[in-house]
Amino acid sequence: MSAKAKVLLVDDDRDLVETLRTVLEKAGYEVDAAYDGAQCVETVKAEPPDLIVLDIMMRTMGDGMYVAQHLRQDEATSSIPIIVVSGINRVPPYSLWPDEAWLPVDVFLEKPVEPDRLLDAVRTALEDG
Repeated sequence: MSAKAKVLLVDDDRDLVETLRTVLEKAGYEVDAAYDGAQCVETVKAEPPDLIVLDIMMRTMGDGMYVAQHLRQDEATSSIPIIVVSGINRVPPYSLWPDEAWLPVDVFLEKPVEPDRLLDAVRTALEDG
């Protein structure tokens, strides 16, 4: 039997983290959590996950965006798939989508995200990664 893929959930909404943790664990993933960008970077450096599910708006409006940029610039973490789950595009005048310079992530999902949609994105990102 192969080892479970490890997913790091990063969001300052602890209720959402616990909801997504339940969904992912029921699907067979090992799940860890971080509640802001700095904690995410520390966790990734200490014990790299197989995939990161990342919010954009945490302590600061672009916290997750800067985390994604930082992780992509570091050779040790640049290949970890990142899925953004965010409601930032509902906050005028913001409109973010994945691109190499500003938001270097693999997938962008809008909040609220359906569990099946998240699981499909996680499966696909892990297979492609």
